[in-house]
Amino acid sequence: MIRNPKDLARYDAHERANHWLVGICFILLALSGLAFFHPAFYPLTQLFGGGVWARILHPYIGVIMAVAFIVMFFRFRALNVMTPADKEWLSRAGEMMNGDDHNMPEQGKYNGGQKAMFWVMALSVLLLFVSGIFLWRAYFSLPVDVVRLGAVVHAAIAAIMIAMIFVHVYAALWVRGTVRAMVYGTVTRAWAKQHHRAWYRQVTGKS
Repeated sequence: MIRNPKDLARYDAHERANHWLVGICFILLALSGLAFFHPAFYPLTQLFGGGVWARILHPYIGVIMAVAFIVMFFRFRALNVMTPADKEWLSRAGEMMNGDDHNMPEQGKYNGGQKAMFWVMALSVLLLFVSGIFLWRAYFSLPVDVVRLGAVVHAAIAAIMIAMIFVHVYAALWVRGTVRAMVYGTVTRAWAKQHHRAWYRQVTGKS
């Protein structure tokens, strides 16, 4: 892809690698987790070399994702603090869904929807990690009632996260130019000015 020198840098290589590591780990966890959740999905274990290997690899991949997400969390948490403009954006999100985002409140690097997802994802990853520890019988021997509670929480939060990731991917594809930011690290000035005008002014010094 030929890059326009006027494009704006949105993510550096480390940020993109961090994002894709979390994303790939989550896909692997979702596939192996679904295989454990219902017999209809059990053939998915063949992607990991069979049921035994899927059970061995699942928790280790989970630890890798949790560590990678912690890095992402501390990297981006300051940019995801909710503001009154974000709350207004969320209250008017229906307008954007109808294709009219020209009158939406000005947003910084992230809009209210992205910020809300960031915090829900942070809580979800924490709950998945803790409940996953409850289920990791190879290293932790906990009371059966605790293990059962962990299984319920783990499955419920995993279902929520899978749904959220679908929304995340759909939104990225729906808003043209968004995927490019996480692949190449840049966005066009027109994209930034339309979707994140406050951030556009911050990085360009223009209105």
